[in-house]
Amino acid sequence: MNSFKTDDKGFTGLEAAIVLIAFVVVAAVFSYVVLGAGFFTTQKAQETVYKGVEQSTTNIQMIGNVYGLSSDTAAGIDQIRFTIGLAPGAPSINLEKMNIIVSTPSYGPKTLVWVNASPTADTNFLTLLNGQGSTSSSTMEAGQQMEIRFNVTAVPKDTKINIEMRPGVGAALPFTKTTPPAITANNVLY
Repeated sequence: MNSFKTDDKGFTGLEAAIVLIAFVVVAAVFSYVVLGAGFFTTQKAQETVYKGVEQSTTNIQMIGNVYGLSSDTAAGIDQIRFTIGLAPGAPSINLEKMNIIVSTPSYGPKTLVWVNASPTADTNFLTLLNGQGSTSSSTMEAGQQMEIRFNVTAVPKDTKINIEMRPGVGAALPFTKTTPPAITANNVLY
């Protein structure tokens, strides 16, 4: 006759193996979650660094002279024109998001915004691709040059003009020019 013994030794080893496998699986899942969170955090930190570098570098640069035009030489210069381009390796910029801040000793800073038609007095500026045409171009790509035109309240002779270009992304480009001692219809500001 068969006699059955009740021996729990095999079950105890099996239970221990199941518990060990459960701990290993839980540890693997936990380490996967921790590593995933670490990789995500590292990626976000990298994006932040790249965005900071992008915003801190100057994307635009002056090309050539700054000109002051005068419709009434006795009153002073009433329009300013200059050409800009992108720095080497800079991405294209949206000129609609750029502001130009203009100030002189006689009037405080005025903010000019982009316009798609001829500029009006002291409120907006026009951007012409390679200085041609009558419609303002809203985007500047690598290798292109844009002529910036804007009107100002008459600036008399020997007066400093502070101009700051603030693109939507990137550092501002400030510069100061002075009107000449004798104003003619077309003047180079120095």
